[in-house]
Amino acid sequence: MRPSVKSVLRASVSQASQGSRASQASPEVPVVPVSPVPAARAALLVASAAVLGLLAAGCGVLPAPFLERFQERSPAMRGRPSPGAGPRADAATPPRPARVPRAASGRYAVVPGAAPARPGRGAVVRYLVEVERGLPFDGKAFAAQVHRILNDPRGWARFERVDHGPVRLRVALSSPTLTDSQCLPLDTGGRLSCWNGHRSVINALRWARGVPQYGGDLASYRSYLVNHEVGHGLGHGHSTCPAPGRLAPVMVQQSMSLGRCRPNPWPYPSRRADGNETPS
Repeated sequence: MRPSVKSVLRASVSQASQGSRASQASPEVPVVPVSPVPAARAALLVASAAVLGLLAAGCGVLPAPFLERFQERSPAMRGRPSPGAGPRADAATPPRPARVPRAASGRYAVVPGAAPARPGRGAVVRYLVEVERGLPFDGKAFAAQVHRILNDPRGWARFERVDHGPVRLRVALSSPTLTDSQCLPLDTGGRLSCWNGHRSVINALRWARGVPQYGGDLASYRSYLVNHEVGHGLGHGHSTCPAPGRLAPVMVQQSMSLGRCRPNPWPYPSRRADGNETPS
């Protein structure tokens, strides 16, 4: 019968404690006062070595909680993954609100680079991304987020990002002042976004702060904002809330009101990654 991990731990700690007492009592060895903390550490190291020895001999699997504590206390083991622990999922970092100026340069810069459409069937929509110069946002990061949103399986279609024409549409991050001028004759009041005939004009103030209707879920609101304005570029008009408690269609003007519906950032919220609908 193979010894258990617990029995090895108890035996190792007992041996370490007995050895410490014997060294203090022996008349042939100079007595050196031993504080309880070093003795405890020594016992832990002896026990750990014994347990790791068992593992090397194939006698068992080290309990994950014990190994985690050992890794925390042992400099040599810090940063090493626990056995059997798979790769950790990337923690989604919520976007931080930014201070957006009322006006910036008034001039767009095309974000350089390209990104392919997601795999699948159907037509591919070519588009490019623009950011007004002088806004406190990284153009590449904004373009990458827009591309992820547009190519989500729950989205409108498959989108290919380019940095030159010809394109079907443009997604442009704009200050409130530039948004107002780009959206004329619509009155966006420095707060709303719009489709102006060839651009999905994204108001940087709304991109930075969101709206109360989304309860602080800025990432979801940004998905709504892109999908709604790009939806106009694809020929979709505004819709209304179908019934209280239902998901709001993405073409509802959710930045203004949900109409007793629940917030929803996606054109096809029940569509799975394989392109099929989730049964309701």
